[in-house]
Amino acid sequence: MNEHLLREPAPIPALWADTRATGFTMASDPLTCSLLRTLAAAKPGGRLLELGAGTGLSTAWLLDGMDAGAHLTTVDNDPFLLAVLHRHLGHDPRLTAVCADGDPFLCSLPVASFDLVFADTWSGKYRLLDEALALLKPGGIYVIDDMLPQANWPEGHAEKVRQLLDTLDGRTDFHTTQLAWASGMVLATRRA
Repeated sequence: MNEHLLREPAPIPALWADTRATGFTMASDPLTCSLLRTLAAAKPGGRLLELGAGTGLSTAWLLDGMDAGAHLTTVDNDPFLLAVLHRHLGHDPRLTAVCADGDPFLCSLPVASFDLVFADTWSGKYRLLDEALALLKPGGIYVIDDMLPQANWPEGHAEKVRQLLDTLDGRTDFHTTQLAWASGMVLATRRA
């Protein structure tokens, strides 16, 4: 299989150029983004949530997979990074981009209101995991990445990852699959 045959969404080259110009180095892996697009396409008319928008690279992939009736809410606490996202994706009526701290924003959302949650920051992943999972409707998919060792991990982070994986694996209300692929992904689907 050829990774170079990903069919990038049209905004990606310009988003990458602006992302590099900002110095932002935490963008999601293109393989991860390709899977996000596929999962978004599996939720026609769905409500999607992205925690940790960054400059909008993964946002662009999610939007590319969504149909006209779907809606994506994305949140990040950095207005400088969100300005890049707005410049390239802000015209899309299916997108709501919010500049806020992830923890209180996550806690403000109604339970069972999303079909897919991509947690790409500490909020909803290492903090407030139960709250993030409670946002999913039956059949809703929780997605995280960066579960394989990364060069930018701080001291002791590997143990946090192991604890998170163990916690997700132990949940009986979700079917969970760990993928040693891309940056290391986990997909968890809420059982009906």
